[in-house]
Amino acid sequence: MRPLNERAAALARQMAERAEELDIDVIHTAKGTVVIDAGVKASGSLEAGRFYAEICMSGLGKVSFVPYSMEGLSMPGLCVSVVKPSLACMASQYAGWQVSFEKFFAMASGPGRILWGREDIIKEIGYMEKSDVAVLTLESEMLPTDEVIDRLAGECGVSPDSFYLALARTNSITASVQVVARVVETGMHKMHQCGFDIGTVKSGWGTAPLAPVGKNSFEAMGWTNDAVLYGGDAWYHVETDDASIEEVIDILPSSASRDFGVPFSELFGKYKGDFYKIDPLLFSPARVTINNLSSGRIFRAGSPAPRVLKKEWGL
Repeated sequence: MRPLNERAAALARQMAERAEELDIDVIHTAKGTVVIDAGVKASGSLEAGRFYAEICMSGLGKVSFVPYSMEGLSMPGLCVSVVKPSLACMASQYAGWQVSFEKFFAMASGPGRILWGREDIIKEIGYMEKSDVAVLTLESEMLPTDEVIDRLAGECGVSPDSFYLALARTNSITASVQVVARVVETGMHKMHQCGFDIGTVKSGWGTAPLAPVGKNSFEAMGWTNDAVLYGGDAWYHVETDDASIEEVIDILPSSASRDFGVPFSELFGKYKGDFYKIDPLLFSPARVTINNLSSGRIFRAGSPAPRVLKKEWGL
């Protein structure tokens, strides 16, 4: 298979070529790095968010916009279909690299993390690749300086002229799409945390309401997370024994958490801003369905709670 970084770079070039219609800006640094401002200073757009999310998944996931209607909550939604989910979601899309250089801070996703090579989850998947090009997507409130860009390229082991960065702040249209497009990834991460072999997952599908854009980054962080936690519905095809699924299915959805039913921003206040005090069982789609290809059986747990979203968003 073509290296994930090469796949993501091809999408980044396509995104850059459509900058004007996507309402984004493209910056070429003096050393040749392509920086795509998809929602930091630029306005961004729904289509920019779709591109961004698909770059995060190295082209192994497709995002489409669909109507979302459940229990009186009617609004735009999105649908994600994923092949090779362990690679698309965990080796690529997962925001596993906390970038902090001087005053610049960001959470990094994308296949450049593979080249960085410091995340346990990628080592556990057992995926490695060599690539002369690297791609990262950064959720950040500011654009990086040339020094930060050069350091990131160096961390990925590529020259700056073979490096692509896409960025969006949390309260942007682009980020609203790309965060909610992690509905399949959150379920994959939950499976991994619960000891389920994610290498047995052959495909993933998920849908969730498209969170409104919050007035600031804190509000946007809460709203986008809640869209998945209370509106997310994920379906996985796996090949394994039924007993392995039965061991985890009841704790896979967010409803298994003691914190289920409370908006994310309120939980932050409850735990005095300590993210790590929030029950880790909360971070997954509201409903999870697993179809075992080996036996033909279907396992399901959880249920969306649109009432939480209707109250939170005033809909």
